[in-house]
Amino acid sequence: MGMVDVSEKEASRREALAQGRVRLKPEIITLIRKSKIPKGDVLEMARFAGILAAKKTPEIIPLCHPLLVDFIDIEFLLKEGEIIILSRVRGIAKTGFEMEALSATCVAALTIYDMCKPLDKGIVISEIKLIKKSGGKSGVWQR
Repeated sequence: MGMVDVSEKEASRREALAQGRVRLKPEIITLIRKSKIPKGDVLEMARFAGILAAKKTPEIIPLCHPLLVDFIDIEFLLKEGEIIILSRVRGIAKTGFEMEALSATCVAALTIYDMCKPLDKGIVISEIKLIKKSGGKSGVWQR
């Protein structure tokens, strides 16, 4: 067991897109839209937390390679009773950014949960998954 040896690989432009869902009461979604959650702006805090998580991924996932991240974007799609989180991470490296995108999605979801839990005890975080990755020898993979 150990870290995968990527020393012989060529660095290339790589990107990963991950998605997750946070299910909440519709009235909580309305409060989020109006910036009326007592703890503050839920989506901006979740965005910052997700970006930080992507940058800190090698510190929390054992054997994950530390990568220089060039770009992180976290988008929130507010729907009736749920928020869909889309996290995109991009850079030039010898290995992919899947773990960074997934970490960003997970922590953004947890931040939404934390900020809304006083108002909704039934929040559900689900379906955290890789949607697409590109770059490297394996090329493009898409769900």
